[in-house]
Amino acid sequence: MTSDSAPPTGPDLRQGIAFGDLPDGGTRAGHAGGEAVLLVRRGEDVFAVGAVCTHYGGPLAEGLVVGETVRCPWHHACFSLRTGEALRAPALNPVSCWRVARRGGAVYVQEKLEKAAPRALTSPTLPRSVVIVGGGAAANAAAETLRKEGFSGGITLLSADDSAPYDRPNLSKGFLAGTAEEDWIPLRSPDFYREHDIDLKLRACVAGVDPTSRTLRLVDGSELAFDALLFATGAEPVRLDIPGSDLAHVHYLRTLADSRAIVAKSEASRRAVVIGASFIGLEVAASLRARNIEVDVVAPETIPMERILGADAGNFLRRLHEEHGVKFHLGTTAASITARSVRVENGENLEADLVVIGVGVRASTSLAEHAGLSIDRGVVVNEYLETSVPGIFAAGDIARWPDRLTGESIRVEHFIVAERQGQTAARNILGARERFDAIPFFWTEQYDLQIAYVGHAERWDTAEIEGSLDARDCAISYRRGGKKLAVVTIGRDLAGLEAELAFERAIASE
Repeated sequence: MTSDSAPPTGPDLRQGIAFGDLPDGGTRAGHAGGEAVLLVRRGEDVFAVGAVCTHYGGPLAEGLVVGETVRCPWHHACFSLRTGEALRAPALNPVSCWRVARRGGAVYVQEKLEKAAPRALTSPTLPRSVVIVGGGAAANAAAETLRKEGFSGGITLLSADDSAPYDRPNLSKGFLAGTAEEDWIPLRSPDFYREHDIDLKLRACVAGVDPTSRTLRLVDGSELAFDALLFATGAEPVRLDIPGSDLAHVHYLRTLADSRAIVAKSEASRRAVVIGASFIGLEVAASLRARNIEVDVVAPETIPMERILGADAGNFLRRLHEEHGVKFHLGTTAASITARSVRVENGENLEADLVVIGVGVRASTSLAEHAGLSIDRGVVVNEYLETSVPGIFAAGDIARWPDRLTGESIRVEHFIVAERQGQTAARNILGARERFDAIPFFWTEQYDLQIAYVGHAERWDTAEIEGSLDARDCAISYRRGGKKLAVVTIGRDLAGLEAELAFERAIASE
């Protein structure tokens, strides 16, 4: 699902455009040699880069130019205008760059530039080997970043999963709905890890870590030494302890194997019950409706997503699902599950060939805790993502870090945050001392609706809506004590990017 090409539109930029027609900070979409190109002017410099985000193909012309970078409007990837490098996840691949010439008051796009190879790092203080425990977003991003930064030492990625790192958000969205092929799901091909000398070990479960001897032990009894270690063990679904919750048609959704199993079961199912009305639960409901399965949603709250999005947005989401045939059973919980039904505590008995439970996740911290790391509802890290033990870092769903926007220590369970933390942790393993100050971002897709969330408002007291939810054109600002902490956008991608930038500038001005 990555692309650096699109059907050519706009002017042929090889023929040139007037320099004066391109305002400072302005962009012009066009094409060169059959490829979509975006021209961007910064002062006297004009850059030409691929016009399509390499993550999901977002149109960079509709994004935001910040300094010598351009940000994608869809999922906030960021690219260097000088090199095309993907500076921020979720994009992992660069966009192309072209040489730009100025002649007689006009600018011309010329030949495509070759990508520069990373310069090898040489320093006696660099670790000789880095071990990454985990196989998700943070782990993959860290391994890639180490090589991108020129690290030539050993990299071992220990994943308990039986699949190589994959695009987890798609498991409850396109892949489950049947609109995304499975070959879109891996983040990288098996060849990528071999070519970059990343020792990816699947089904590799770590039994224990000894920070003193700098060794870890796997469940098969083998041992592995490390100079630097990154914990990226992610999170596990909270299990529902009710009669029948262990039946074969009852599923949780966390891994690619989980999603495959739900897809397989859905092919022979007529009715499903989703227990939980979180983002994952609602995405599953939407995806199952795309497969023409009747869906009932059971959840204890009276308004879906009210705690996160507020009552107005929560009721809007409920109406959206009801318009697509979903039936809600709110203010109650599942009491038991049988082979054919789910009994609800309010007395209802819901027919179910398939049950999906989505009642939250819990950070997988036991390994870090047994290694003696500081734990507080996650693995405690400093602003550089380093744990209480020097040389050992943590990133992703398990990491609780000091967030300068909220002034609190927070832990966020979102894929893009995990990727960006993996990138920062990798650079800090190499001695960069780079603060992790990225503004949290995630998105949800339900039917034809996309909602983007920027910032982090674990607690808020006002939610101000600008625009119209029903028209799918609005921005919702969440404040606590008058301070804006998060913004949700529907149909206003540029406003989401502008909110992200405003949060960044607020942090920088402190």
